[in-house]
Amino acid sequence: MAGMIAGKVVVVTGAGGGIGRDIALALAAEGARVVVNDIGTSTTGEGQDTGPAQSVVNEIRAAGGEAVANNDSVADAAPAARIVQCALDHFGRVDGVVNNAGILRDRFFHKMSLDEWDAVIKVHLYGSYYVSRAAANHFKEQGSGVFVHMTSTSGLIGNLGQANYSAAKLGLVALSKSIALDMQKFGVRSNCIAPFAWSRMSGSIPTDTPEQQARVEKIKQMTPNKIAPLAVYLLSDGAADVNAQVFAVRNNEIFLMSQPRPLRSVHRGEGWTPQNIADHGMPALKASFVPLDRSADVFSWDPV
Repeated sequence: MAGMIAGKVVVVTGAGGGIGRDIALALAAEGARVVVNDIGTSTTGEGQDTGPAQSVVNEIRAAGGEAVANNDSVADAAPAARIVQCALDHFGRVDGVVNNAGILRDRFFHKMSLDEWDAVIKVHLYGSYYVSRAAANHFKEQGSGVFVHMTSTSGLIGNLGQANYSAAKLGLVALSKSIALDMQKFGVRSNCIAPFAWSRMSGSIPTDTPEQQARVEKIKQMTPNKIAPLAVYLLSDGAADVNAQVFAVRNNEIFLMSQPRPLRSVHRGEGWTPQNIADHGMPALKASFVPLDRSADVFSWDPV
């Protein structure tokens, strides 16, 4: 693994803590030069603090690596573009982007406010678009570049009380696929990782019952540094033939996730009426219905 990423310049958003921090540290340990972006907000997006990003930069430099801190927000186009410009200003190029920045404003759908919807969509989906778009022309001109986007099983499968987060994270999968399709001819790749890890954002999970407490203890086993090796690999030239895929990482497990494809079909030569659909079409399709499950129902075993 040593040297797979040496000399490359990678932007990591939301890298002041948690998963982003561990990816930034792992990239630097493998020889990458890293832009450590973090606005330093709370998990819900309030406040600002330059400390977390600079702390990670200090840690990288103390270990002999190269890094620079950036405190611009991903949630608006101009500051997001400055994050990529920071890489160009300090290191002269940009080779990879890890779209990791995120906030949570969990609420059951019938109680969710417009602000709670907007804030989460702006950071996760708009933010990933803005940073990716700012890097895209540089990638095109140099004939290479890699995007790694953090999605979530909340979007891929489903979760309670996260309509804003789930919608953004599934939208990010479609964005990644579109980037991969549009930019493959320029040597640009785009993949997603759905991480399972205990971080600040996981701290909002309720622990009111013994069952909830047990679930949180299991999640705490899944440390953020377990995500970093796959991110580093995807950003390396060793992953040159890996494009438009969605992976999940859960402690020591790596999963390749499915993407929507037809499951079953029905055909009626003379066409369909609402009554025909009720009598024939829907009963034939029901055997392949996707159950109304959540991420925890699908990943029901303890982390390995």
